[in-house]
Amino acid sequence: MGEKRRKIGIMGGTFDPIHIGHLILGEKAYEQLELEKVLFMPSGNPPHKKNRKGRASDEQRVEMVARAIAPNPHFELSTIEMHEEGYSYTYRTLEQLNAENPDIEYYFIIGADSLFSLDSWMKPDRICAACTIVVATRNHTPVGKIDVEMKRLQEKYHGNFIRLDTLNIDVSSQILRRWVQEGKSIRYYCSDSVISYIESQKIYHH
Repeated sequence: MGEKRRKIGIMGGTFDPIHIGHLILGEKAYEQLELEKVLFMPSGNPPHKKNRKGRASDEQRVEMVARAIAPNPHFELSTIEMHEEGYSYTYRTLEQLNAENPDIEYYFIIGADSLFSLDSWMKPDRICAACTIVVATRNHTPVGKIDVEMKRLQEKYHGNFIRLDTLNIDVSSQILRRWVQEGKSIRYYCSDSVISYIESQKIYHH
């Protein structure tokens, strides 16, 4: 063997809108895990939830991600989960990527909140088989609690979990949407190119 496999990170999410928390997390994962690049992968909406009130459309979410990551040479947009059927299951996406790129090792980056709900995801055993799961500390969850949960899931699904050493950036897309609706500033929480796009498209203003 001897061949060193390429290491690529995946940041999934609705990115509605993408904010500094997502970007910092992607950068820290890139740095700490010595990744070749990080794919930002907006998740598709199910057909029955296509244009939810007060939310960005699929096209707008993709455009915001593209704008936010443009200045970073090791960030890349992936629209693999954007298709007509709408919703994609994470395990299917990861298995598809593995089948297409056998020389790449994927690192799936999630927040602590997703870690604690992993049991409810579709086929968590297949997710764990298809990638290394990278967990970011988030929302002031104690590190000890995260470690215990990682160990439990590791044993249950025979997965490989890594905890990222990141600052806690307390910002959520939900709060930012509400601020835009209320006419408050989201400056510095989102990149300028994303803010100008939100304003020009009147996203979240309903």
